[in-house]
Amino acid sequence: MNELPPVELRRAIRAGLFTGNTSGVAQGFVQCNLAILPADWANEFLQFCQLNQKPCPLVGMSAQPGDTGILALGEDLDIRTDVPKYRIFKNGEFTEEVDNITEYWRDDLVTFALGCSFSFEEALIADGLDVRNVTEGVNVPMYRTNIACKPAGRFSGDTVVSMRPMKPVDAIRAIQICSRFPAVHGAPIHFGDPAQIGIADINSPDYGDAVTIKEGEVPVFWACGVTPQVALEQAKPPFCITHSPGHMLVTDLPNSRLAIL
Repeated sequence: MNELPPVELRRAIRAGLFTGNTSGVAQGFVQCNLAILPADWANEFLQFCQLNQKPCPLVGMSAQPGDTGILALGEDLDIRTDVPKYRIFKNGEFTEEVDNITEYWRDDLVTFALGCSFSFEEALIADGLDVRNVTEGVNVPMYRTNIACKPAGRFSGDTVVSMRPMKPVDAIRAIQICSRFPAVHGAPIHFGDPAQIGIADINSPDYGDAVTIKEGEVPVFWACGVTPQVALEQAKPPFCITHSPGHMLVTDLPNSRLAIL
């Protein structure tokens, strides 16, 4: 599955043949976080993304409410079926995880596709850096922090971060590399002491899986696309859908298109 081109991977997901996390698959192509919510909430959420571009970098969105595809991200793409796992929220409460959302789809739903850190992992690996979640074959660890987002209308909340352990010299190199990719979270926002950003136990992520932190390494933290899920939980729209953490929409958009240098 790891070697399939994006369109074939989406078809495999649609057929129920791939249900895992998407870290390391369809290398070279942009992966996106999803937030799907009613049209009467969409403008405020769009403003929230615009004010918080680090954790919520907008890559694409529905042209019209009810659209099941985003043409700029892929021609044979169906938002309802092409993500390995989705989360359903009602009044801000997580109710269930499903492998497609066809039965939940409504004509007033607007889809937002947000940049994902999996896209810059390829650039880190190409430079010879060890991306631990890929090396260990697990979902990247993600943590809630005390770093507040800028509010917009009914949306507010704290930033969620993803973490990859590195030697300090490699962390500096990662900052240089990821600064080229502002549309997929850009440079890390913190490295070193997790307590400074409100993380009590680095070995107990709020989402994803713990990874090994070796002697001489420091945790390096990137703003994460799970942040909108926290904002949605707090805003409590009557209904919304997100991807499950680590289970992204794989697009036909090359990662190189998002590089600024």
